[in-house]
Amino acid sequence: MSFPDFSMRRIGLTAAAAIAAIAVAGVASAQSMVVRSTGPSAGKYPSGTKLKSTDKITLVSGDKVVLMQAGKTRTLSGPGTYGATATIQANQSMGATVTRMLSTGPTMRSRGGFSRGGEEAAPVNVRAPNVWLLDYREAGTFCVVDPATLMLWRPNMEGDTALEIESGGKKATVAIVDGANFRKWPTDTLPVQYGVDYRLSGGGLRSPVTVRFTAMGPVPDTVEGSVDMLMAKGCTPQLNRLVDAMSETETAGG
Repeated sequence: MSFPDFSMRRIGLTAAAAIAAIAVAGVASAQSMVVRSTGPSAGKYPSGTKLKSTDKITLVSGDKVVLMQAGKTRTLSGPGTYGATATIQANQSMGATVTRMLSTGPTMRSRGGFSRGGEEAAPVNVRAPNVWLLDYREAGTFCVVDPATLMLWRPNMEGDTALEIESGGKKATVAIVDGANFRKWPTDTLPVQYGVDYRLSGGGLRSPVTVRFTAMGPVPDTVEGSVDMLMAKGCTPQLNRLVDAMSETETAGG
């Protein structure tokens, strides 16, 4: 199935190439950064913490810390003590994954969705194939690169559905037809405004979801820069989506 027709700027292709080159670099940098921390020791290693090469990370049972180093992720699980940096082997799919997730050009395809028969819901772990697609199951702050090209995404391509969007007393209905999991945000009837709550309901959602938009600005040339900006702006769902995708392509070890 082809991607629905819509106009998207190719402003991110050069940046995506640079990101890919960094993501597959084989030399570890002198510093790493915590991009996710869960478990009993999460308070000791909050997201955004920068670690020197001489630092040690001590984890207990139930802890999991994801570090970003030289454009790649490294997942540590407790119990154990680990060095903050280590030689990370390049994974052949890492560069392609980062490029796909952060590209602002028309590089996405509908096959990133999940198709099931009947009324079964798509698994919750199925995610949008790009961080700039608005997965309307995810509540919270969403960083927008270009409001004119903002796209809604659903994980299941089966069946017609209608998503209701409300904000400031205005309403819009977005129809997503059978065989599609993308649909453009209704900018004509409900323009994207920053710092405003939007309530989304229907569209296969079990309960309403509230999202709030903030401007991303130019996408940084490095994956670390993108992670820093997503953190700074509080766009946690997109950050988690990126970290999840990168973690799945980690090379075992470290």
